[in-house]
Amino acid sequence: MYKAGRELKKEFFFLEKFFKLSENQTNIHTEIFAGLMTFMTMAYILAVNPEILSASGMPKGGIFIATVIAAAVGSALMGFVAKYPFALAPGLGINAFFAYTVVLSMGYSWQFALLAVFVEGILFLILSIVPIREKLFNSIPLSLKSGVAVGIGIFIAFIALQGGKIVIANNSTIVSLINFHMVDMHTNGIWAILTLLGIIVTSAFLIKGIRGAILLGIFATWLLGIVTEFVGIYVPNPEAGFHSVIPQFGDYLQTLDRSFREFGITCGALFHPESWTLTQGDAIVGQGFSLFKSLDFFVVIFAFFFVDLFDTLGTLIGVSFRGGFLKEDGKLPRISQALSCDAIATSIGAICGTSTTTTYVESAAGVAYGGKTGLTAVSVALFFLLSLFFAPVFMAIPGFATAPALIMVAYFMMTSIAKIDWTNPRESIPAFICMIAMPLTYSISDGIMFGVISYTLINALTGKIKNVHWVMIVLTVIFLLKYALM
Repeated sequence: MYKAGRELKKEFFFLEKFFKLSENQTNIHTEIFAGLMTFMTMAYILAVNPEILSASGMPKGGIFIATVIAAAVGSALMGFVAKYPFALAPGLGINAFFAYTVVLSMGYSWQFALLAVFVEGILFLILSIVPIREKLFNSIPLSLKSGVAVGIGIFIAFIALQGGKIVIANNSTIVSLINFHMVDMHTNGIWAILTLLGIIVTSAFLIKGIRGAILLGIFATWLLGIVTEFVGIYVPNPEAGFHSVIPQFGDYLQTLDRSFREFGITCGALFHPESWTLTQGDAIVGQGFSLFKSLDFFVVIFAFFFVDLFDTLGTLIGVSFRGGFLKEDGKLPRISQALSCDAIATSIGAICGTSTTTTYVESAAGVAYGGKTGLTAVSVALFFLLSLFFAPVFMAIPGFATAPALIMVAYFMMTSIAKIDWTNPRESIPAFICMIAMPLTYSISDGIMFGVISYTLINALTGKIKNVHWVMIVLTVIFLLKYALM
């Protein structure tokens, strides 16, 4: 027992020395609990990511395992290499772009979309090592960066309202509000009502300042759904896509086994050229390496890269400012290591079977608790690994429980609108075009391209082309060629 105690002290000494806990005025207890707080605020991704990506045809169980691995590997890398309390996981918004734009709208197979994510991760890694990333970052005006964030937020909210059955398709007006008098109240009707209740409950949690409000909102809404199923208000109809919301603990091992078997389908799928396809309607119009000839492929990679880069940099700067990690000149030490960890996690996540992995703004929850070193991020990684054993629970979480979480995330992304200079039309009009184009075209990439093109042309026509960075001009030419050759 004494020997075990000595070994434990050695482990504590290693953590103290490696993460410089005393130097950073923190301790193991604080770092671990800070990691728990961060995990609680971002664990909703375990339910939301499979829900969104499965729309592309990917198996939910495989996505769940891939999400866990990407989050655990990314957070551990950030902790051990960059030594920052920043957690990583597959990003929201970009996963919607993956499923709804690249796969469902553009027609690429999900395997080929994963390949694009993998390539983007490698590109991100290269640019994290060389100083190109600063030039690219500085070439995009702040107003347009903010417009991208807001546009993605609106897009996420639209997807959430669809998934929550509140907004439905309408042949006359394209979309409309659900009519409770014309739907089955035991499926669509109660689904929409639970979504609305979930939005109210989650909002209340956030307003009260409850830690892990989004995650608690998911479970509270889910619990309401379980109650409605018990009393017969919600009646599962698997044929129509309405499954039981009650976890089947009796089939726990079978569900866990199925998740790992489905992981075998997603893991490494991007390395099979025969699965790389491009379809139009029911017809396959491209397959294998021939898809690299399409300009769309490079547009997709750029869109993944653009969102990943600016989302990550924005999160690093924002959380670092709150945690006091920035130097007096505003620079972040070890930013190359942090960006490299993000890039490596993205490529590993793609191999496993998930969309772009990014640094989470929810890391601010752990920083607010007192997390100051990489031990916080490593703790988050361990909590994600522990979640593997609760796969059946997360797999049973319904869409009406995750929709409120998406609405709250969209709300947070909308706050970027304050960074747009609305008194300067040259800046604000392109940002507005960018943000409104995303939900209306159902495409994040089109929104980005519309924003870049409009910014360059508006400034050119008003005699301010000198204010436009040459990178923006090059991107404008590329995007115009893309639309001309469509």
